[in-house]
Amino acid sequence: MEQNILDCVIVGSGPSGFTAAIYAARADLKPELYTGLEPGGQLTTTTEVDNFPGYPEGVTGPQMMIDLQKQAERFDTKVHYEMITKVAFAQEEGGIHRLWAGNKEILAKTVIISTGATAKYLGLEDEKKYAGGGVSACATCDGFFYKGKDVIVVGAGDTAAEEATYLAKLTNKVTMLVRKDTFRASKAMVHRVNNTPNIEVRFNHELIGIEGENGLVERAVVINNQTQETAKITVEGIFIAIGHKPNTDVFAGQVDLDENGYIKTIPGTAKTNLPGVFAAGDVQDHIYRQAITAAGSGCMAAMDAEKYLAELA
Repeated sequence: MEQNILDCVIVGSGPSGFTAAIYAARADLKPELYTGLEPGGQLTTTTEVDNFPGYPEGVTGPQMMIDLQKQAERFDTKVHYEMITKVAFAQEEGGIHRLWAGNKEILAKTVIISTGATAKYLGLEDEKKYAGGGVSACATCDGFFYKGKDVIVVGAGDTAAEEATYLAKLTNKVTMLVRKDTFRASKAMVHRVNNTPNIEVRFNHELIGIEGENGLVERAVVINNQTQETAKITVEGIFIAIGHKPNTDVFAGQVDLDENGYIKTIPGTAKTNLPGVFAAGDVQDHIYRQAITAAGSGCMAAMDAEKYLAELA
């Protein structure tokens, strides 16, 4: 029996994947989307989303993903609750790309990768316990909820410095916990931190526990790793800013990745180094990492895929 060759397969189900599906479906590409293990992506772990246009009252992350999926399905996107475990991408223009979900083989003329990135956490049990109750990995997403309050930022790199200076504008006080005795951030970012009066930096300090009632953060338990002294800091928000890991392991060796594992795209497009393979959202964006920018790049990827197919015809 001859296997069906699809026009467009989308791998991943966050804002970029579903937006790509909406555009691809409306272009009559009959896309099939594979959700992966975490349908909806990072946004499903975010309680309130107040910065996505079109939701004047705000929306929860999971509800927004349901809305996006319904919209994609309205135009006949076929959604598979399965994970792509292996790929063999064609190298030549017009080649057929092969993907596998377990033992099931899928053939496609175009593939849009929108598998996102996963925020790195310290691995404390308390991080899970207080997720959505004061523990966050995104200051621009959640900082607004901590106006006038005291918060902690964990990390020593540019991301941590950026999150701390952003939060300092909104909050009463930011305490930065830096594991070593120096920053890893650039000189310019360190200068910004040092010149922000309501940021206190605690070098050689680590977060070892979180305390609070009813699932809400009230205190951070920290240790000075030089003296082994522990202390409790009264805070309502804890921002973990130790980086993200792009979900690209399955594509390594196939598409070009940068030194941190993000997919390289041709600037101004969603094109990868392989014809007919496109990337959208946080899997190729380590700078903005917002739902709205992910959605925009999903639109770009679908339009690029449509153009690629039109030029093949």
